[in-house]
Amino acid sequence: MNAINPAMHRFGDVTVRLSVELGRTDMPLKEVLALGEGSVVALNRLTDELLDVTANGRIVARGEVVAQDGRFALRIVSLVGEEEVSARGNQPS
Repeated sequence: MNAINPAMHRFGDVTVRLSVELGRTDMPLKEVLALGEGSVVALNRLTDELLDVTANGRIVARGEVVAQDGRFALRIVSLVGEEEVSARGNQPS
């Protein structure tokens, strides 16, 4: 775990929504309505591609899915710097 600047401790109790998106796809409504148990929907991400981790909609890190105690979890692989966020327009791929 990274050390937190002492001046930032006052923000330690602020709650943010942390999200991870596996991928996206566009489908005609008739295909969505036809989805059922066992349906497979292909997403726009590759299986070995890192996932964007967002805090309140802002990309803060990249990670990979792991299993921990019978649940899905995320291993943080890299933190995203301001210059990378600006270059990507702050939008997940």
